Amino acid sequence: MSKILISINPVHVSKILSGEKKFEYRTKAPQRSVDTMVIYETSPIKKVVAEAKILEVIELPPEELWNETQSRSGISKEFFDAYFKNRQVAYAYKLGEVKAYETQRELGFYGIKAAPQSFVYLNAE
Repeated sequence: MSKILISINPVHVSKILSGEKKFEYRTKAPQRSVDTMVIYETSPIKKVVAEAKILEVIELPPEELWNETQSRSGISKEFFDAYFKNRQVAYAYKLGEVKAYETQRELGFYGIKAAPQSFVYLNAE
């Protein structure tokens, strides 16, 4: 198993940390088997702030994915529809235990120079 580092907007990070958001939606999924998502909080924070266990990566047509995940989505249907507009397939990472870091980390800690557009694989720490 491996880890990925993923860029997430601060509004969504706070919902993940509070437990309101149990699914992180994406238009791409890793080809490798992953078990941990390291969370980079985008501007204005610009730090790695937490990690979450990935219980499952769900791949479905957008409407089916919404029907299955909406109760713990942390987002509106309008936001979801806009994000997956014109997509035939949608992905959701089902999140388990979330651990906020006591000390937030710079991307350089992981040997990364810039925040990824979707995700980047991490070497084992």
